Amino acid sequence: MNRTCSTLYFIAGVTSSGKTNLALDWAEQNRAEILSCDSVAIYKGMDVGSAKPTIAERERVLHHGLDLVNVGERYDVSQYLNYAKKVILDAYSRNSKILVVGGSGFYLRSFFASIVDGVSVSEEIKNLVERTYQKHGLEGLLKELKLLNPKGLGELDQANPIRLIKSLERCLASGLSIVELKEEFRKKPIPYSDFQKKTCLVDRENSELEQLIKKRTKLMLANGLIDEVEGLIGQGLLENYPASNAIGYRQVLAYLRGVRNKEDLIQDINISTRQLVSKQRKWFRKYYNPDTSLTPKNDHKLCISDLNWTSDT
Repeated sequence: MNRTCSTLYFIAGVTSSGKTNLALDWAEQNRAEILSCDSVAIYKGMDVGSAKPTIAERERVLHHGLDLVNVGERYDVSQYLNYAKKVILDAYSRNSKILVVGGSGFYLRSFFASIVDGVSVSEEIKNLVERTYQKHGLEGLLKELKLLNPKGLGELDQANPIRLIKSLERCLASGLSIVELKEEFRKKPIPYSDFQKKTCLVDRENSELEQLIKKRTKLMLANGLIDEVEGLIGQGLLENYPASNAIGYRQVLAYLRGVRNKEDLIQDINISTRQLVSKQRKWFRKYYNPDTSLTPKNDHKLCISDLNWTSDT
């Protein structure tokens, strides 16, 4: 393999902060390809709600990590990890650069720390845990986890069904507690340790971000988010809890069930998006150490000159 390009580039940031345009401009001018780091954009048909790059944007820059599986299929970070490795190795074989772009923390972390424990989870266990969640919800998952983890659940996000499901699956499959599984993580090598990593974090002032979120929600609804969700239901959206729980999709499903009206729908998406931003910021502070942090003001459009790292030539 030709190792003349030994750097991975990252532009991460909160929802609606302006990552996409900055990434497109940088990748275009530096002859790089974009690897999406978005746990929703991997699904075919989940276009509007994930703000997936448009056809025109994909024509400008080659994108990876989009439309990997149908919405009715299960997809997890271990599959993404293997996929990303193949994309990166292929890009290097063609002397191309890779710019990783996104805000999905767990997927992003796979480039900086070991996140796959190697535990093999059988379909039987997966189905058992899924039935527990469908029948008893978060409380049922927590009850089972606490039985298997008498010393506590550590820093596990107990309000996140995806994290609870994955943790319960692995505890059942391995016979180990969450703490013991975490110890096994620490013994694993750092991913891409032979690569230099250049990182950028994009954020916005709260007042500006609030307006951008409202604009984003209105645009998604105007672009057909409700119709998109209705079409995806027939493709298995309801059976895919990570996908159906994604912001925008979860709220539209409640609207279609008659639980919320149109005005509630807009408000619910805005509130959930702001809550996501808060979680993203906490995650970035804890796990992401940027070389460059950009917080533009007054609707300033980010441009390449805002970055203080440059591409290898």
